[in-house]
Amino acid sequence: MHDKRSFLRPLARGLADSLSIGAGYVPIAISFGLTALHAKLPAAIAVLISVAVFAGASQFALIALLAAGGSFAFVVLTVLLMNIRHVFYGPALLTRIEPGRHEGVHEGVSEVAPERAHGSAMHGHRHGPGGGPAHTAAALPSPLLAFGLTDEVFASAIAKLPHVDAADRPWWYVGLQLGAYLSWIAGTVLGVALGQEVFNRVPFLRDALAFVLPALFFALLLEIRAHARRRVLMGAAIAAALASMYLPVYLAIVVAMLAGAAFGYRRNS
Repeated sequence: MHDKRSFLRPLARGLADSLSIGAGYVPIAISFGLTALHAKLPAAIAVLISVAVFAGASQFALIALLAAGGSFAFVVLTVLLMNIRHVFYGPALLTRIEPGRHEGVHEGVSEVAPERAHGSAMHGHRHGPGGGPAHTAAALPSPLLAFGLTDEVFASAIAKLPHVDAADRPWWYVGLQLGAYLSWIAGTVLGVALGQEVFNRVPFLRDALAFVLPALFFALLLEIRAHARRRVLMGAAIAAALASMYLPVYLAIVVAMLAGAAFGYRRNS
């Protein structure tokens, strides 16, 4: 009989694997908390934004738009556009986490394609990385898997999921995103607790904190490069560089993702 407590081990492993993400999130979340205070938002509202939104750069944009007096509809639309890239992340990641649920999502969805997996969650089994059957619990709800999906969580999951047993992947991923989520909230709380005086006393701290997240994402990119074709990475990078010259950053990211998908589709065709 399947041990109901068996989810605790992959959950704990996912939490442990999230430490590298958390190390990058905490200083950036501190910066967000301080920025929110500087924009005259109450500390409780700043923390609530991190709890409810959890979207990194989008939260900074949200603060800037609110401070500029933007309408509610405009703020919501802007944040949605900045995060539209997650529509591409989701299917590509779900085929790795729970192969039996969305077998209709083919490998062309993402160039970081999932390894071929057989079996069905309806029959209560899947094949592990070595090819043998691995029993698993019922599929987890999609909203639970989707809420914590960020750029860094996606990159880390794509790189590490092949080394996680198929039966453990859903709860491992929950642990990964939970660790990242809690780190972001903790950093925000710390930022509003420290107050704006910190930046005033240490002027270079703002620039130092701003550099942490790009450095983390670059490290994750180096880790994920073994799972993606060079042509796709180069095509997406060139598209991002060109688009960023004429478009806002969040739209340039979408253009780069579409370019990468186009290169991947062309290769698969």
